[in-house]
Amino acid sequence: MTPFDYVKSVTETKEYLMVDKAAEKIYVPYLINRSLSFNVETLGYANVINLRNNLDKKLQYDYYFYLFPKRKRFSKWFKRKSDDDVKLIREYYGYNIQKAKQALTILSKGQLETIRKKFEQGGIKT
Repeated sequence: MTPFDYVKSVTETKEYLMVDKAAEKIYVPYLINRSLSFNVETLGYANVINLRNNLDKKLQYDYYFYLFPKRKRFSKWFKRKSDDDVKLIREYYGYNIQKAKQALTILSKGQLETIRKKFEQGGIKT
């Protein structure tokens, strides 16, 4: 069982999973709240629990379990996009991420293209 099984339980299957202490240890409030915050329908309720983060895990689970009607809800997990230009600047100048992001704001497209060409190897861009 994973924390995401709890999300599925409170939103889709309505199968009660919080049956013992071992199941309670698997419940990770941060992951459950974050997962529910990606859906417009469940965002407000996840925020309510975030404000009351000192509540018992079972109480948080019960709140979600009895609150949401049984329905399949899909929301994509947002991931940070990797910025190829920032990686390129970091490698070229030896900067850290913050410094590379600052440099990206002042470099022109022509300068970035020149840097890209320096890293081309055998027709494959890296």
